[in-house]
Amino acid sequence: MPKASELKKGFAIESNGKILLIKDIEVTTPGGRGGAKIYKLRCVDLNTGARADERYKSDDVVETVDMFKRQVAFSYVDGNEYIFMDNEDYTQFTFKKEEIEEELLFITEEIKGLQVVLVNGTAVALELPATVELVIEETDPSIKGASAASRTKPARFATGLTVQVPEYIANGDRLIINTAERKYMSRA
Repeated sequence: MPKASELKKGFAIESNGKILLIKDIEVTTPGGRGGAKIYKLRCVDLNTGARADERYKSDDVVETVDMFKRQVAFSYVDGNEYIFMDNEDYTQFTFKKEEIEEELLFITEEIKGLQVVLVNGTAVALELPATVELVIEETDPSIKGASAASRTKPARFATGLTVQVPEYIANGDRLIINTAERKYMSRA
């Protein structure tokens, strides 16, 4: 069983008889000497769908739940539900829009490396690849002669995501975006 300091976003833990999926981790360091870091976990209860917050000191031992990950591809949208298909056995996994709103900002039809997280045989979350390629739908006109170290401007993608990009980037450019930090990395 891992310590709280070893937990990562996307892990499933067991707390007070509930199975929780970690959505976000906030680390705080109290003032004074010898204070252990405090990990505040924002979780979703997998049984009820309710939000739950948990707090642990860095050396607290946390019980994790066995998780499996399967490579999937985005298949189609059916009303408010998004359907993903397993790349190996073609099993379909369905998610409601509100369950995966954050991930939808990065999902296009040609996304590679997308995984579904299974806990006790049930699909509970999507795990994005570290980077995705997206095409700019709208941004200010590019400035000729702008260098890579100059100012930035906002760029919007078809998925609804907006990130800051260098001024020399233009509409229609294909970019590599870091999914964890929501930042521009380079041209594709």
